[in-house]
Amino acid sequence: MKYRIEGGTLPVVTLLLDRGESIFTQSGGMSWMSDGMEMDTNMRGGLFKGLGRMFTGESLFLATYTATADGQQIALASSFPGSILALPIGPGREYICQKSAFLCATPGVEVSVEVTPGLGRGFFGGEGFLLQRLSGSGLAFLEVDGSAIEKDLAPGERIKVDTGNVAVFESSVGYQVETVRGFKNVLFGGEGLFLTALQGPGKVWLQTLSLPAFAGRLLPFLPAKSNND
Repeated sequence: MKYRIEGGTLPVVTLLLDRGESIFTQSGGMSWMSDGMEMDTNMRGGLFKGLGRMFTGESLFLATYTATADGQQIALASSFPGSILALPIGPGREYICQKSAFLCATPGVEVSVEVTPGLGRGFFGGEGFLLQRLSGSGLAFLEVDGSAIEKDLAPGERIKVDTGNVAVFESSVGYQVETVRGFKNVLFGGEGLFLTALQGPGKVWLQTLSLPAFAGRLLPFLPAKSNND
C-alpha cells in the first residue's frame, strides 16, 4: 500500500491499494474512491467495542474498503482544518490520542478506549475522560486540529499543556490531568481549571488549535435566537 497526504490546511490522505489490500474507517469517512473498491460495513470487535468507540466520538459501525484489483485509490479527508498524521503501529509503538482523532487504518490496527487517569478530573479536563488507544500492527492515520507540533520528551521531562491542545502521544508517556493552582489563576488566568501534564520518555504531538476554544471564539458572532422564533 502507498499513500500521499496533500491539501495544506484542508488535508486529504489518498491511499493506493492493490488487490486484496484494505483499510477501515468510521462510517461515512470515505471522500472518494475508485470503482474497484468493495465496501463492507460492520461493528468490528463486537457491540461493546462499538459502544466504546461511540463514547469517544466515533461511529458504532466501521467501514472496511478492500481493493478488488491492483492500483485502486481511496481518499479520506480531514473533517476540520488541520493536519493528518501517518503513524506506524507495532510492538513498542502504541499511541494514545484525543477522541475523534482516528481517520483510518490498516486491518491489523486495534482502536480501543483509554480512560483518563483520575475519572473525576477527566470529566472537567476540557476533552472529557475518554481517549483512544491505537495498538496492534499496521499503519494508522489521525486527524489533528490545526498544525501538529512534535516533541520528543526525555525520561522524566515534563510539560504542561492546555488539555485541548494534546493531540497524540506514545503510550510510554505519562499522562495526568492536574488542577491549576491559585484562586486568581483559576478565575483570571484564562486557562481554565485543569491542565494536562505529560512526562517522558516518548514522543508527543501537540495541536495548535483547540476545538472547544475555537467554538468559544465563534459563539459571540452567531445570531441570537429571538423570542418570536
